[in-house]
Amino acid sequence: MRPIIVTAFISLDGVVEAPGGEPGHRSSGWTFQDIDFLPEAYELKGTEQEETTALLLGRVSYESFAPVWPSMEEFATYNAMPKYVVSTSLDADEVAAGPWQPVEVLRSLDEVAALRAGEGGPIAVHGSATLARSLEEAGLVDRYHLLVFPVLLGAGKRLFSDADLAKIKLNLLDSASYANGIQKQVFEVVR
Repeated sequence: MRPIIVTAFISLDGVVEAPGGEPGHRSSGWTFQDIDFLPEAYELKGTEQEETTALLLGRVSYESFAPVWPSMEEFATYNAMPKYVVSTSLDADEVAAGPWQPVEVLRSLDEVAALRAGEGGPIAVHGSATLARSLEEAGLVDRYHLLVFPVLLGAGKRLFSDADLAKIKLNLLDSASYANGIQKQVFEVVR
């Protein structure tokens, strides 16, 4: 089985929307505002790239990342690995002809479950809040890698589902606090 890892920059009140400056959100770029940059607080991101063997994205994140990530040297490993986009609306032929390869469109959570059940290493979910909630609801998330920022944003997309789910127990694998207030929290889902 290939573990699915949901990784996110998240506010203390659970918002994951617009951390990098996506246009149109009232708190766009909140991870860069009023928080000192400390390289050690982001070491988890480098570890993830080394550990990950495939990316799993929702349509919106794919459409945001595909034009930008291929030219970013810091994402060279991600750019070379297989990418899977969960979407019922994207044209698979257009995606296959796009600049960010290799990429495959998955049409359902059943296809994600089959990918997870196959051979290979960890699959990381970046961004993709709607997909992350759907994966949580379907019991397909194996680990959470969170960088929790010391801000309350109020409005915005949340990482965790608000569906009436049974309790999901988590086991803390790793944590750290940094001088800028960011906290690293790495949890595995207990099954």
